[in-house]
Amino acid sequence: MISDDEVMNPGTPVSDDRIKTDNGGQSASSKSASSKSASSKSASSKSALSKSILSWVATIGVALVFVVIVNTFLVRVYSIPSTSMVPTLLVGDRVVVSKLSKNPGRGDIIVFDRPINDPAGPNDPAVLIKRVIGLPGETVESRDGKVYVSGKLLQEDYLPDNTFTQIDSPIIVPKGHLLVLGDNRKVSQDGRFFGPIDKKLIVGRAVLRIWPLSRAGSL
Repeated sequence: MISDDEVMNPGTPVSDDRIKTDNGGQSASSKSASSKSASSKSASSKSALSKSILSWVATIGVALVFVVIVNTFLVRVYSIPSTSMVPTLLVGDRVVVSKLSKNPGRGDIIVFDRPINDPAGPNDPAVLIKRVIGLPGETVESRDGKVYVSGKLLQEDYLPDNTFTQIDSPIIVPKGHLLVLGDNRKVSQDGRFFGPIDKKLIVGRAVLRIWPLSRAGSL
């Protein structure tokens, strides 16, 4: 005969302690898995953010290096500070200067370092912009307000009609030098005052006006 103690009554409920233990075990396991998943996602997100930041830093760095190289060796943008090149260039115009053009021809507009015999004032720019008029070995003079180069009248279609140019005495351009004048002959302090400039002073040739947009174009 089987003892009642050895048989569980079908109607007898399972101990609450057992239920709590089983549920508690499942909950801890689930929480652990969720925590690991969240940690993995957070680490992945941080890694992606770090890669994105590094990518942007690298891109900006390359861009800065490119700008430095371009400004140093290729081209540079200058703003016109005075009226010496009016009407070709107005105050505030911005021009692109090619640093590769170190051997300009007559009529070209160039930017060059200020000659030592033309000392700058407190607010004067360190570089000047003028037009090439005389080449090495030539003699430049004026007659009746017109420019003559080695005895021949110079056609200056870039100047307004009736422009009067005064050169007090003939200027001989030495080897390795250029004579430069501003288009605004009445006010320009140029080669008539500081003489021919050494080609070594040339920064480059102005090739393009980019501002204002209404006057943008080649020079």
